[in-house]
Amino acid sequence: MRVAALQPWPGLTWCGVGSLSLQCQFVEEPFGRFVNIVDVEATCWADGPPASESSEIIEIGVCVIDTDDWRRVERRRILVRPRRSLVSPFCTELTGLTQADVDGGLEFAQACALVRDELRGRFRTWASWGEYDRRQFERQCATGGASYPFGSRHINVKQRFATAFGLRRGVGMSQALVHAGLPLEGRHHRGDDDAWNIGAIVVELARVGQPITG
Repeated sequence: MRVAALQPWPGLTWCGVGSLSLQCQFVEEPFGRFVNIVDVEATCWADGPPASESSEIIEIGVCVIDTDDWRRVERRRILVRPRRSLVSPFCTELTGLTQADVDGGLEFAQACALVRDELRGRFRTWASWGEYDRRQFERQCATGGASYPFGSRHINVKQRFATAFGLRRGVGMSQALVHAGLPLEGRHHRGDDDAWNIGAIVVELARVGQPITG
């Protein structure tokens, strides 16, 4: 399989994805220009995991923001095959993902390598709605033998949004869209759609003079 990144913007990359590794050709990218907005979906259950199962990432959504003019310039959807859990009916109802969908996904380590190499995860600042996504990556990389795909520069957009709009505490992403007068694009709890919507919130924050990188 070969995956090609969109390249109308300087600094994006081309990668050929092999069965075990990525071979990437990087174009020079100004530090800080692009931000990766990341949203993950994980196996979940209505009443907690069954014995011997634990929550694992099954989808990684990424929206790339160009901070030169605060535009959403790329979106990715990466399906991930879980090793220690199955997709429950509750999880399918919430995310739309089935076991058959994720069975065709990448191994978690391969997905992390794709984010790290093709989306320059360790070079770019990354952001998510709250801390869940960061903590899930940290936990699963620590227990699953995968290399953590990000650097140390993480931004909590949920917190930044609450501060910018004078809210006493953070709200959910869908509520934030309503508060900002933005439409929900796609399906909530689908990784790439959620990342794209968080990206819209990030763009709106910049428009009102509250850029997340400021």
